[in-house]
Amino acid sequence: MKSLFKKLIIVLLVFVAASWQLGKPKIKLLIIGDSISIGYTPFVQKNLRNIADVYHNPGNAQHTGTGIDSIETWIGENQYEIIQFNWGLWDLCYRSPDSMEQGNRDKINGKLTYSVDDYGNNLDLIVKMIRKKSNAELIFVTTTYVPEGEAGRFKEDVIKYNEIAKKVMVSNKVKINDIYEKSMMVHHDFGKEMNDVHYLPKGYEKLAAQISDFLENEIKKLAE
Repeated sequence: MKSLFKKLIIVLLVFVAASWQLGKPKIKLLIIGDSISIGYTPFVQKNLRNIADVYHNPGNAQHTGTGIDSIETWIGENQYEIIQFNWGLWDLCYRSPDSMEQGNRDKINGKLTYSVDDYGNNLDLIVKMIRKKSNAELIFVTTTYVPEGEAGRFKEDVIKYNEIAKKVMVSNKVKINDIYEKSMMVHHDFGKEMNDVHYLPKGYEKLAAQISDFLENEIKKLAE
């Protein structure tokens, strides 16, 4: 009898907690980013479904040049409480019109999209553009792992681009979710290929767990 009573109490507490959560207004959250963010966003939406309405910018945010051109349109007149953004993989990519690789990638004969300094300057401009358009809390997510055999990107460049990005975010008081180290481990187990920056569905799910945990913590802070 005591055991049954305890179980009923637990069920009641769970029900009350769920009802209280459902009664709270959800946070409106925008994710801006490349194909990696496109891959993990559905899992983030699922993980945060009870506390946030999670949106992604239309299509692929590509490089910071695209961000500068499109950021105001992506935000629109929406009142987001949180905007999470990332760039990098397209910025540090070398491309050549003569390359037969997907996306014309060619790190031997190709042209770099943006130098590390230009990348930093573009990010700084984007942050300032967002803040003119929105009062949302900003979160920057670092660039994910590049395997050695990738056709258009150098593995070591990610470190350089992440470092300049973190300096820009610190100077602009933007919060940073540094997922690079985690992405290395996830790619080792669930990378699409060893010459591909993308992930299998399980890999995106793993990345989403880290993204979701960070966002959930920030959402709780906003609710305090």
